[in-house]
Amino acid sequence: MLFMADTQQADEQTETAADVKFGARTDKRAGKHTDKLAKQIRAFAATHGGSAEGQLAHIGRGRIRIALVGADGEWGNLVADTFGSAKDAADKAGLTLHDDFDGELAARVRTGRNEWSRMAGIQLGGPANS
Repeated sequence: MLFMADTQQADEQTETAADVKFGARTDKRAGKHTDKLAKQIRAFAATHGGSAEGQLAHIGRGRIRIALVGADGEWGNLVADTFGSAKDAADKAGLTLHDDFDGELAARVRTGRNEWSRMAGIQLGGPANS
């Protein structure tokens, strides 16, 4: 009986070691993804007036949209795998985050003819959203 208990305990330790190894691999990938997002945020800010502000929003299936608005009014989106990754990337990039995408932040967004045409086109039979 003692032999079976020892075997069971060894199996539990092996499973735990495998879980830790898998978790470390996942953490490493998440860290690389966060660093890549931070780099993209900094590049966006540098290209659009030297600074940017943003907002984080859940978009489904655990994904997070990082909405960016540059100092020049240009805007863009990035998608993160988790809220923690999005928040860490924003912090690393020095992105000022807003709770909502309305009011002052939304007023800074500069839209062009293409956006208006596409928005109207969806409802008025204009160009397709493809």
